[in-house]
Amino acid sequence: MGRATAMMGPAHSLSGAAAWLGVGAAAAAAGYTMPWPVLLVGALICAGAALAPDLDHKAATISTAFGPLSRGLCEIVDKLSYAVYKGTKKQGDPRRSGGHRTLTHTWLWAALIGAGTSAIAITGERWAVLAILFVHIVLAIEGLLWRATRGQSADVLVWLLAATSAWILAGVLDQPGNGSDWLFTAPGQEYLWLGLPVVLGALVHDIGDALTVSGCPILWPIPIGRKRWYPVGPPKAMRFRAGSWVELKVLMPVFMVLGGVGCAAALNVI
Repeated sequence: MGRATAMMGPAHSLSGAAAWLGVGAAAAAAGYTMPWPVLLVGALICAGAALAPDLDHKAATISTAFGPLSRGLCEIVDKLSYAVYKGTKKQGDPRRSGGHRTLTHTWLWAALIGAGTSAIAITGERWAVLAILFVHIVLAIEGLLWRATRGQSADVLVWLLAATSAWILAGVLDQPGNGSDWLFTAPGQEYLWLGLPVVLGALVHDIGDALTVSGCPILWPIPIGRKRWYPVGPPKAMRFRAGSWVELKVLMPVFMVLGGVGCAAALNVI
């Protein structure tokens, strides 16, 4: 999908996982050490959530990962995003024919889906947690192992693996001391933290897209000059095209190294 304008799925997922492992390292340094199940589950959720903003594009991994359900949701999100774009754009914003890389690629969207995830987790209890884990583990597998998960038969295997993993991990988290109440310890706040890797994954996605040739309107609805959908990004000379050697041979290895270091620090190995 849009190989010239958006980072590839594996890079997004790797960056999401690395970002959460980095948060784990920072949390350990600040005295809020994550139990290993929180570190693992958070990394998987963040890797999956780093694909979620592309739900506005029919060819994206998330739009095809759950069959007709995700394809139908993609159409709704695309139309919603386009309507919001048309209703809020300023004179300097270009004309568009669709909603890709608009509403779902903003900090506000990231905050809303993160808050929604936390609300669902603390009100829906175990079945809600299982659903959240299942959806994001499917996306994480599809993103990280994209070459091995092509085709409808592979989709079924991914769903089965994700469902089994979600069931096991939910059971592990439920055990005392394993992190259901990490960071938020008041009664009734179990799993409130599940929204954090969702927010982080979406923001990491947006930052990654901002590094590519088209930039990303991550700051919407804050206007910049004559544009409300300003494509934030570094100077043009520092941007790259998706699938180029910069992404494949520089960024992805860097994400893997940073993720490994972050994991070791979060577990107090280094």
